[in-house]
Amino acid sequence: MRITTDIDIDVANRDEVLKGLKHRIGRIDREGEEYDKHNTGVYFQDIPFDPFTNLATIDHKDADELGYFKVDLLNVHLYKDVKNEAHLQELVDKEPLWELFEHKEIVEQLFHVNSYYHLCKQHKPKSLEDLAMLIAIIRPAKAHLQNKTWDEIKKDVWTKPTDGSYAFKRAHAFSYAMAIVVQLNLLLDK
Repeated sequence: MRITTDIDIDVANRDEVLKGLKHRIGRIDREGEEYDKHNTGVYFQDIPFDPFTNLATIDHKDADELGYFKVDLLNVHLYKDVKNEAHLQELVDKEPLWELFEHKEIVEQLFHVNSYYHLCKQHKPKSLEDLAMLIAIIRPAKAHLQNKTWDEIKKDVWTKPTDGSYAFKRAHAFSYAMAIVVQLNLLLDK
């Protein structure tokens, strides 16, 4: 049985995490004979690789078809200011000052929404769900919802696009929304 899943792990410093772990770097094939290293994907299992570069010799999509399991380790620098697990839990549990999404100088410092002050000001998120939906409507598949009301957005934001355009899954959007809440609370913690 082949397992298909998408594992993304947010870390403060990807290179530090990988230092002591045996891994292979994912590969992305481009047009022609060109290929690049995958920006975030690594394999923790034996996959054919170039011993000089540690780069997989199989494109990540083909590797998935063959049953190899890629994990994406994402550098999310906001975590560098989190002191420890208890501090992170405190930041997660603290209700943010939602009014701060109406202040450009604050929004411009926030992960994922920093270029979308106009949407933050227009929609004025007041909950984690609002913020997750706001993040979702930034993606191409749901951009048509940007000028809709919250009620209209709720009806369509989590439906899977049928045209193949890029959309955030609900779980991703909520995870990023929580990261933004942590970052916002960190800004106030300083």
